[in-house]
Amino acid sequence: MADTATTLVMTLDGGDVTIRLRPDLAPEHVKRIVELADEGFYDGVPFHRVIPGFMAQGGDGGRGDGTGGSTKPNLKQEFSKEPHVRGVCSMARTMDPNSANSQFFICFDDARFLDGQYTVWGEVTDGMELIDALPKGEPPANPGKIVTMRSAA
Repeated sequence: MADTATTLVMTLDGGDVTIRLRPDLAPEHVKRIVELADEGFYDGVPFHRVIPGFMAQGGDGGRGDGTGGSTKPNLKQEFSKEPHVRGVCSMARTMDPNSANSQFFICFDDARFLDGQYTVWGEVTDGMELIDALPKGEPPANPGKIVTMRSAA
């Protein structure tokens, strides 16, 4: 059974995706993701950038074009040596390393070229097939959406 204090459940149309949070790597980013999730910020938000063999990105506050974020201040980077591999959840940002806010991405495959440049905050432990099945595109013609996302605590 998952440790509910470090677990996030993202419900998609096809079922649940379980994410093990990594406060040991990025305590402030985990705190932000959980806070936004529990406030309902991610409910109904589309995955606006889904690139086969690379990653699925969402969390723009429902705009669906990748330009949005929360009203909370941007976060300072918490880069680590954790590898960007299949199932890893990491924060999206602009060219400014301290610009992560609410957007995140989940790696489909090995993306080690991102290591040390983006903040890893979690990893999918169950339901990765649902991430794999998201409609592809930048943006997808009919994007997959987060139904709900909440901490399991």
